[in-house]
Amino acid sequence: MKVILLSDVSKVGKKGAIVEVADGYARNFLIRNRLAVQATAKSLEILDEQKVQAKLNEKEMEAQARETSAKLEKIMLQFSVKSGKEGRVFGSVSTKQIAQELERKHGIHIDKRKILDTAPIQSLGVTNVRIELYKDVIGTIRVQVTGKE
Repeated sequence: MKVILLSDVSKVGKKGAIVEVADGYARNFLIRNRLAVQATAKSLEILDEQKVQAKLNEKEMEAQARETSAKLEKIMLQFSVKSGKEGRVFGSVSTKQIAQELERKHGIHIDKRKILDTAPIQSLGVTNVRIELYKDVIGTIRVQVTGKE
């Protein structure tokens, strides 16, 4: 029996795949547990509509990410850390701090795990930090670290 998988099923296939399985397995397990539906003309038509909608959503998300990337290019975040003589730094700026400051000052929500430069900034001056906004869209933000004694 041909079925369309509604979710990933191990050793059978991924969500949205059309697979051929035994009739009993399809009726007694996959369809009953709502992991799949029988592949009919109507269900195949619905699947095609869902795929088209998913592509449109993906293009929209990418466009938003590019727009956010353009905004990030203009932003410079400023942090102040304790420093000693000769510019020696006694603190650092973490990805969590960068994400929080970006949210607080500019209203742009970025997950701290999407920041590609994961090492804390431990030097004075301006540092470029790369942020992955979408699959192939990477924005860059400038972070200025100043010292206070």
